[in-house]
Amino acid sequence: MTGQPFAHRVLILFAHPALQKSRVNRQLVEAVRDLEGITFHDLYELYPDFHIDVGKEQDLLRRHDIIVFQYPLYWFSVPALLKMWQELVLEHRWAYGREGTVLRGKKLMSALSTGGRESLFCREGFNRCTIREYLVPVEQLARICGMEYLPPFVIHGTRKLTGPEIGRHAEDYRNVITAIRDDRINWEAAGLFPRLNMDLDAVIRK
Repeated sequence: MTGQPFAHRVLILFAHPALQKSRVNRQLVEAVRDLEGITFHDLYELYPDFHIDVGKEQDLLRRHDIIVFQYPLYWFSVPALLKMWQELVLEHRWAYGREGTVLRGKKLMSALSTGGRESLFCREGFNRCTIREYLVPVEQLARICGMEYLPPFVIHGTRKLTGPEIGRHAEDYRNVITAIRDDRINWEAAGLFPRLNMDLDAVIRK
């Protein structure tokens, strides 16, 4: 660490139950875990027995401004450990409710991958809903906790991506996380797209 101040303290909560089999998320992890000013937190590595240290997790949330849920979409939802984390860590009277004000004003973003290509995520497609509709539970979680839910970073069609394509996605992810840390995202422009990484030239200020 250089001691350089950053605009935002970013916490990446990473959840992948089979990372050893992953082609995409392994490269995304390598792209961001060494970034200064970023806390990378691998839930499956820390809690293989699912015994979550609630106090430790809550302390991490207190100390960061922007929270990123990074995960592969599993059966149109978050992986089991991340769901359990939500249920145990985001306690009533701590994260929500009249006295639960700790997370108010913070920001939450999803960074996820899907095996299915983007064209499948629409009313006329095989999955019958858009990716943003599948993310409604996470968006509602943010709202209940008084957080701002940011446009998601989404990588579709992971099963057929080539090595160079995965590399480009990993570079995009690193650029996005760095821009979030440094407050260089034009969120008004980002809100015009279904996913944050649809047009990075339009949403990242140089």
